[in-house]
Amino acid sequence: MTARAQTTAHAEPTDLYLGDIATYRPENRVPAAYFAQFALDDDLADNVMFRAPAHRHHAGADESNADMMVAAAQRLIARHGAGHLDDVDIVVTHSQLPEVPVRGCAGELAHRLGLRPTTVLDVHNGGCAAFLHMIEVGGALLRARGGGTALLALAQNSAGQIFTQEQVRGKAQAAIPGDGAAVATLMLGDGPNPVLTTVCRSHGEYSADMTAVSEPARKYWESGPGQIHVGFTESKIAKVLTRGNRLVPEVAIEAATAIDIRPRDLDWLITNQPNRIFLRNWREALELPAERHPDTFEECGNLFAVGIPMTLDALIDSGRLRDPDVIMMAAFAHAGDFAAAAAVRWSGRS
Repeated sequence: MTARAQTTAHAEPTDLYLGDIATYRPENRVPAAYFAQFALDDDLADNVMFRAPAHRHHAGADESNADMMVAAAQRLIARHGAGHLDDVDIVVTHSQLPEVPVRGCAGELAHRLGLRPTTVLDVHNGGCAAFLHMIEVGGALLRARGGGTALLALAQNSAGQIFTQEQVRGKAQAAIPGDGAAVATLMLGDGPNPVLTTVCRSHGEYSADMTAVSEPARKYWESGPGQIHVGFTESKIAKVLTRGNRLVPEVAIEAATAIDIRPRDLDWLITNQPNRIFLRNWREALELPAERHPDTFEECGNLFAVGIPMTLDALIDSGRLRDPDVIMMAAFAHAGDFAAAAAVRWSGRS
């Protein structure tokens, strides 16, 4: 760990567990051909970062983060019954693209679900690792209160909003993201799916390498003809590839060491899914075969923070999980300014 990297790690004793998880994919399933018809002569078109998945889902023009979170939560309620979320007193949300300045959507989500939480919190800086960050933050809040239930909710809706803009949809970056949402319950006590450890690392020195740009240039809140998109360059991509290849294995190995499991002996690895090259490199770094590193990239694209819970939900539904499999979740955010891992021993939905 460098002197500038701030790290937190929590291992034993485990007093935190996941109850269940549910996800939502928007109805609009978009094939790669949609973007191919608009493709421009982009200097980055052949970069390994931008090899498009077969499909992705796009949120509707009027479909908000809260709308998608509610849809995911309703699936959880349908599975467990009308009173399943009655004990929720902490709501933590992450929105990849907040629609409204200043406030987040945690309060709106709680109201629409009929909840009366004592604490609502929107987190943003966790990026693609936000689900793991939320487990740690939610756990800390539960411990501070001495118990209760936290609802973690995440939404990614920038694919259908940012990357289908007329000036953006022809760029190589546009075909990679997808939209979706996820919710999970987190509780304090001796539960069925214990969180064995969490690791969070902050590398603020990399923050400035993730930028939003337009042509002509403007601040994102200013009016103007240029449409906002991610400011990728060859130099920035090289930095992100180098950092991402290192950061995800580092936090996963640190978490595995904390629970005394060799990385290659992990039952499952679930990561964020920016592209195929990262997925391959991460599992090879941990000496894991592809079948133990599931993803939803070909169907959903890069879901940013929603990628890990979406893949976990799909893995549970597949029937391949066995009690007491250990699932290592790991991710890095933005241009590498944050990375996190969390290990869970899974026994079943509850």
